[in-house]
Amino acid sequence: MSELINNREQSIPIDPLSDRLSLLFHLFSELYNGVPVEQIKSQFIHSLGKITIEEAAQLSQYQHSVLEQRELSDKELQRLASAHLSILEGRIEAVQHPQDEPGHPIHTFKLENRAVEALIQSKLEPNLELFQDDDSLEVVQRLIECCNLLWDLDKHYGRKEQLVFPYLEKYGINGPSNNMWRIDDYIRAAIKEAKQMLTTYYGNKKLVTERLLFLKEEIQNMIYREETILFPMTLKILTEDEWIKIAHESDEIGFCLTIPAANWKPDRKELDEKAMSKGFIKLETGILSLQQLELILNHLPVDITFIDHQDIVRYFSHGKERIFPRTKAVIGRTVQNCHPPKSAHIVEALLDDFKSGKKDMEDFWLKVRDKYVYIRYFAVRDEDGRYMGTLEFSQNIGPIQAIEGEKRILS
Repeated sequence: MSELINNREQSIPIDPLSDRLSLLFHLFSELYNGVPVEQIKSQFIHSLGKITIEEAAQLSQYQHSVLEQRELSDKELQRLASAHLSILEGRIEAVQHPQDEPGHPIHTFKLENRAVEALIQSKLEPNLELFQDDDSLEVVQRLIECCNLLWDLDKHYGRKEQLVFPYLEKYGINGPSNNMWRIDDYIRAAIKEAKQMLTTYYGNKKLVTERLLFLKEEIQNMIYREETILFPMTLKILTEDEWIKIAHESDEIGFCLTIPAANWKPDRKELDEKAMSKGFIKLETGILSLQQLELILNHLPVDITFIDHQDIVRYFSHGKERIFPRTKAVIGRTVQNCHPPKSAHIVEALLDDFKSGKKDMEDFWLKVRDKYVYIRYFAVRDEDGRYMGTLEFSQNIGPIQAIEGEKRILS
């Protein structure tokens, strides 16, 4: 079905400010203007309690828009990032996601986070503690090895920045790609600096310890940001098709300390080969070759998509000017997986009405960029009234609405 009711144009919209958002933005503007973190945190807890992932996403947008207008040092930006996390920690409502399955990019990101946490707990922390009493060459070498292993985070962050952020930006969400990427770079720089200090160690134990503790804290904070804000946000926005592309391209960048738990392949229902046919198709009112039939469908001035009785996408026309983009990867997938989770319930409700016989059709009309689109859905039933599927019919009616007068001769 189409990107219905245009839910995918901006899956987390920046709506006119609600009272909650107004208050949320006000609190953080006070933080940026120098009000102490503890005072903001107290007001936040008293006034808002917890916020949703949508509110957190809009706050990220707000943070980006405010901070990019100010010339702040890296030190001040780091301080604000730390304060931001301190206020939000434990204050974002948890969300469950069925897409978090072995091999899914988010599952792999989380698997890597667990490996990084294990590395910190089993190697970095005990060796750093030992370093306080024994800064021998052997212990220093162990800490250098920890830094080498932690540098694998560059691949984790690289996949996030190069594969995930572009999709968020596509939907107008720039906060994570600016704010989070900046912190990723701080962590990369801290790993390099810690390794350099250890490689040229001359007894500056306090400075080395401070740098490694800072590194550990920033990595752990980034894991929290990813798993409570970024990952839930992306799972609400990106479609299965987009996750397939991310999974496919991830190998080129590589993985951090581990590999995907499985080769993720969403369930696809294929047609029996016997149902495929070459040559001609005999219809009630004529006979057409497969080529003729496909050319006819592709020359209609409309987009057509057909979903069968099991909600599987079976066909879409491939005209020259499609209103909504399609890729062949959608064939064989459930229509629910062609939409962000946020709009899946709308699709489900429409299909339920068709299957139950409550409705036979439903219409929508909306602006899509420079087009005025009329979208029609029809329940397809056989001669006995059995539900066979749903036909989607989309057309740009702007040129039709502009017609005036009459035309009775050839141009």
